[in-house]
Amino acid sequence: MNCAVAALRKSGVIGLAAVALLALTVSVPAIAANIVVNGSFESNGGGGEINFNTSATGWTVPGGTGSYTFLFPPGVADSGGVTGQFGNLQLWGPGNGSNNGLPASSPDGGYYVGADSDFSGHQQPIQQTVHGLTVGDSYTVSFWWAAGQQEGFNGATQSQWQVSLGSQTQSTPFANIPNHGFSGWMFESFTYTATSSDELLSFFANGSPAIPPFALLDGVTLNVNAGTPEPQTLTLMATGLAGVIGFARRYHGKKRG
Repeated sequence: MNCAVAALRKSGVIGLAAVALLALTVSVPAIAANIVVNGSFESNGGGGEINFNTSATGWTVPGGTGSYTFLFPPGVADSGGVTGQFGNLQLWGPGNGSNNGLPASSPDGGYYVGADSDFSGHQQPIQQTVHGLTVGDSYTVSFWWAAGQQEGFNGATQSQWQVSLGSQTQSTPFANIPNHGFSGWMFESFTYTATSSDELLSFFANGSPAIPPFALLDGVTLNVNAGTPEPQTLTLMATGLAGVIGFARRYHGKKRG
């Protein structure tokens, strides 16, 4: 930047427009695109149990129906519920007798995931393979999560999410809730370093006791951390800078002539 400014000053065209253009080319931020497919779970087969009567685009749950993982449309978790392999399933909330503050949807809005976090030890993660990572770069996984309890059961419960990118795993704190309780929605972010261009991103619901606790999930994003401009940003900077310097040289040449 200093060399370009010197060239402009020498040419006598250090006008406001030229300085503005130069400032633009050196201040364009890196664009951090979300790499996760369907992180809000809005593309799906409807409310129900994944691998039993519904699915979520881009996501898989190994182990068939052994994981007991659900998609809840907004407003039905405590009012009407969804159908799973054992019939109707609801979470405790204002709609079925517990004034625990369970809202109609997460802060991300729309559908969200609910997974039994102690399903007889057979629960499986909800996961997807993310592509286009740069080995050695730092990436942040962010998401909304909460803890609740299946309606019709009693007792205090606790739940957490164990979040993995490849072989690296980080966990939320345990959310401890009272009988028929709800934790409220919480926002969490974890940072990982890519070890491959393709990595498995997974969310494993862990909790106790089996009466049953539910971990809820929505609004999943994965972004490369800002800091180093991305290639398209560097190209834009170089193009803008070259244009300004070229203009300065042409202007200076005309003055000599």
